[in-house]
Amino acid sequence: KPAKKKAVTVKGVNVSNLTTRQQNTMKKHAEHHTIKHMKLMVKLMGEGKSFTEAHKIAMDKVGK
Repeated sequence: KPAKKKAVTVKGVNVSNLTTRQQNTMKKHAEHHTIKHMKLMVKLMGEGKSFTEAHKIAMDKVGK
């Protein structure tokens, strides 16, 4: 049975379904933003939006 991958979290937000590059970017990004902002970005990026698109939407919807 394959070893279970540990969920990768940033500020308590699961980013496991993002690419490694996106995960690393989100780690840096989290220093400047709220959990609510991060959660929305992860959701949007999971739906296929780019980091920049997701960030702009998150800023409009929930702010910093």
